[in-house]
Amino acid sequence: MSSKTADFITPATHAELEALATRLRERNFEVLIVAGGAEAAVAVMERIPDGALVHAGKSKTLEDIGVFQQLMESDRFDFVRRRTQAMDRRTQRDEIRRLGAAPDIMLGSVQAITEAGQLIAVSASGSQIGPYGSGAGKLILVVGAQKVVPDLDTAFARIGEHVFPYEDARLREQLGVGTKWTRTLIIESDYGPGRTTVILVEELLGV
Repeated sequence: MSSKTADFITPATHAELEALATRLRERNFEVLIVAGGAEAAVAVMERIPDGALVHAGKSKTLEDIGVFQQLMESDRFDFVRRRTQAMDRRTQRDEIRRLGAAPDIMLGSVQAITEAGQLIAVSASGSQIGPYGSGAGKLILVVGAQKVVPDLDTAFARIGEHVFPYEDARLREQLGVGTKWTRTLIIESDYGPGRTTVILVEELLGV
């Protein structure tokens, strides 16, 4: 059991991240530990080949490190969200769904990661769950150190008591409607190495 308090915002120590990285590699994930958001952004962008079809889950983490904005402004990649912004969600719903279902590269984060190396993602629409699980060719996840929790029970507590209230309040302020928790994905491991990269950031990043 970690000594990190269950306040859900205290970052794990470097030693705890090193131990976690070992467990993640045992589960066939590539792992990097970086100091901060700027270094994380560089690590993400250098892993995206020119011309790749790239999708990103709605992620405060990606927004915080500037990756989302870089993708929106760059012509090096075919960024799904840049393309779908110009599409009609009523008449082109199926095309939008297919574009996001199987990108070359899927970017995002998770709401919690256990000390054993389990990655937990939840969603309202479920749109990122498919690409996370199997649809994307490669998956890159950027995870702030405060998201490390002792076990799955604490992971769900973090989501229910910390993440969900934040997201619900944010959407009510921005859109006048709250969010829902309708999908849960637990990524236990990859069948073999080479698909998933987890970038652990040694600071509070995202929610």
